[in-house]
Amino acid sequence: MTRDRCSTRELGKLGEDLAALFLEGQGLVLLSRNWRCPEGELDIVATNRRGLLVVCEVKTRSGPDFGKPAEAVDYLKATRIRRLTHRWRAAHKVPYCYTRFDIVSVMWPGHGPARVEHLRGAF
Repeated sequence: MTRDRCSTRELGKLGEDLAALFLEGQGLVLLSRNWRCPEGELDIVATNRRGLLVVCEVKTRSGPDFGKPAEAVDYLKATRIRRLTHRWRAAHKVPYCYTRFDIVSVMWPGHGPARVEHLRGAF
């Protein structure tokens, strides 16, 4: 996957596409991408072979100017993602299950390949 100059929104979409491919390569099965409700959005909801629900927040940056991508997930963002996960389970009629919250960090400069870092159980 390569990218030319693109907007922040386009970069985010490319980063999410790359993250989805990466997670599938790690053996996860994607259940939802960009799931929305009135309170917000979950980037990726997946499961592993043992039935663990994995909720991934994807953060993509083109450079270090605004810090590492994962640093954008603060306490308030993590709390919102947890709340949205409850909404997702209710909407999909999924009973309580063990859930892991991950961050997929994508650093994708204008030149060269992207660097993907998967932070399992990040919050």
